[in-house]
Amino acid sequence: MAERAAYADVIIDISHEQIDRPFQYRIPDRLIGAIPIGCQVLVPFGRGNSLRKAYVIRLSDTCTFDPDAVKEIQDISTDMAAAREQMIALAAWMRQEYGSTMIQALKTVLPVKETVRHVEQKRIVRCEDNHVFEAYVQLAEKKKWKGRLRLLEALKETGEIPWFLAQKQLEMTAAIIRPMEEAGVIRLDSQISYRDPLSGGCACQNQEKPLLSLNPQQQRIVDTILSEYEAGIRTPCLIHGITGSGKTEVYIRLIEGILSMGKSAIVLIPEISLTYQTVMRFYSRFGSCVSIVNSRLSQGERYDQFERAKRGEVRIMSGPRSALFTPFENLGLIIIDEEQESTYKSEQVPRYHARETAIERARLSDAVVVLGSATPSLEAYSRAKKGIYRLFTLTKRAVEGSSLAQVQVVDLRKEMEAGNRSIFSRALQQKMEECLEQKKQMILFLNRRGYSKAVSCRSCGQPVGCPHCAVPLTEHTGSRLVCHYCGYTIRIPKTCPSCGSPYLAGFGTGTQKIEMLVKERFPEARVLRMDYDTTNGKDGHEQILQAFSAHEADILVGTQMIVKGHDFPGVTLVGILAADMSLYNGDFRSRERTFQLLTQAAGRAGRGNDPGSVIIQTYDPENLSVRTAAMQDYCSFYEEEIRYRKMLAYPPEGSMCEVMTASESAEAAGRWIDKIALLINQSYHGTMTVIGPSDAPVARIRDFWRKHLFIKSNDHRSFLEALERISELEAELHKDKVYLSVTAL
Repeated sequence: MAERAAYADVIIDISHEQIDRPFQYRIPDRLIGAIPIGCQVLVPFGRGNSLRKAYVIRLSDTCTFDPDAVKEIQDISTDMAAAREQMIALAAWMRQEYGSTMIQALKTVLPVKETVRHVEQKRIVRCEDNHVFEAYVQLAEKKKWKGRLRLLEALKETGEIPWFLAQKQLEMTAAIIRPMEEAGVIRLDSQISYRDPLSGGCACQNQEKPLLSLNPQQQRIVDTILSEYEAGIRTPCLIHGITGSGKTEVYIRLIEGILSMGKSAIVLIPEISLTYQTVMRFYSRFGSCVSIVNSRLSQGERYDQFERAKRGEVRIMSGPRSALFTPFENLGLIIIDEEQESTYKSEQVPRYHARETAIERARLSDAVVVLGSATPSLEAYSRAKKGIYRLFTLTKRAVEGSSLAQVQVVDLRKEMEAGNRSIFSRALQQKMEECLEQKKQMILFLNRRGYSKAVSCRSCGQPVGCPHCAVPLTEHTGSRLVCHYCGYTIRIPKTCPSCGSPYLAGFGTGTQKIEMLVKERFPEARVLRMDYDTTNGKDGHEQILQAFSAHEADILVGTQMIVKGHDFPGVTLVGILAADMSLYNGDFRSRERTFQLLTQAAGRAGRGNDPGSVIIQTYDPENLSVRTAAMQDYCSFYEEEIRYRKMLAYPPEGSMCEVMTASESAEAAGRWIDKIALLINQSYHGTMTVIGPSDAPVARIRDFWRKHLFIKSNDHRSFLEALERISELEAELHKDKVYLSVTAL
């Protein structure tokens, strides 16, 4: 219900950057109480008072300008599409939930678009009057117009010809076409063509594959969710299925059922690297009504996919977070695969989480959300245990005869004691040799790209650092040092920048170096590497995944992008080279993420008919994450980890956020973070805990100094109110050239 307010702040036509600020209007008496936040209204704007569409972002009883100068809202606009209306309401929810401004939220759900040039398809069409056409043919023969005759003869056969073919095959030019148009013998038709990123190529080769049979567990989930949907039940569902249990096949059957009801579906996947395999499975079942949207598409391609969705040409949209905002008018289902992944959290303001935002969008659209994971987030699983979500389980692998891989944990301390200083333990080397002898495939996982972690001076101990960020530079091949935060690149210096010593050496290991070591140790093996550096081209992921799927390589070396969600039936060995790498990063979720990563990596082995083996190399074999991941025992991990979270009131047992200030002036960033800490401590004493302020873990990025603090609370309403009060400070901070970010954790 709308507030009975007298004034409304509105955003005028948000597609124009130059008026990217709110304007205040008076609400006429006849509309008081009838205008909610998110409503589209008609307002007079500019000197000419031309009527423009606007979106209400705030209601108030107070006029912040000269009341005599404030214009009046003319009417409520009635031509806004239902999907757009839902998006405005979703933006209002995001603003409150994640502490952003309304403008920032609107730009997320209704992205500001620059002018996108449409792709047009032209065709030449002959006139319908045969008498006129034949008379012109005779004239062309008499005048010996060779070019026109070529076109006329072709049109006798087909009646119409695409313009690009006429240019290429018949050597047509505008000078030849124009007099024929003027004579009424032909006409040029033009229509907008929307680009399809899945058209042609390998997509077409994957069509018409037979549906796989569902096992009883899978069938029960499909039947239950679809029957509850038809009964009007919209409770979010969590499918907890072990790796290889056939969750994607369940998704396909759910989508099939939703489409049969005349609805559309969104399938979210956490990373672009998963797009190829996942989307091709949907494309093989549903054909051209499937499309994708992700950051690797051009601006024009992304725009076209949303336009195709509006027109009903696309009914299934897949991709990372941004696919959630596809403007479907009749959305029925949102699937979030690998829901535990941190990439579902936006790094840009508003720092929304796709899981919660999807549930809100589903509520507005009368749709249902289905979450799926072998290693659910503690947030999702705890809600399922409490009955907030509907919990389903898949305990068997979908492929008949397939079972979870055998996992062996190797203590790297004992390897060192035995004199093995190689990155490959003795057990892993033996398994790699056996795998290559049997002509099977393997995956080697290390969650660090590059050649070495850092280049340091052996005299003074200082690493070669980035001049713009408070981090060491990372060594890459080609004698380059690269900053992974700002991209700064230099040649490896001959002497230490700190003390002038010539004794510089690389420490640590990255995927690039692993690739080199594998080729040295197994020169006969065919090796592929998949990390950010090898996939930064438009089709980088697809090319590597296709090659490995086609058995063009024996070993795939890579970062975490290779161990999530991919299905390689030929892989029988997975080597996890440094299981501890994500354990000690100061994040309260580090144990959870390590467990998820190790379990997902182990799940890549033995997905076909051949048994799989996994080697986990670690310096801490008794750690909870390593121990339970080796057993692939999610429930044991959850029970122990949730007790720890309850004890310390960490999410999901409490609300928590990070507040960060950033400025080119360290003093200004520090002054404002201290003010925010004081505000929270004074206003919410007893209901909230402030941790900090302090320097951020990376205290400087791109020459901006960063200070942060954390806020914890068990009172969610007060927590949201505090976020609102902090966000209201943003305009003051900008005047001081300080930038504010608030991230819910």
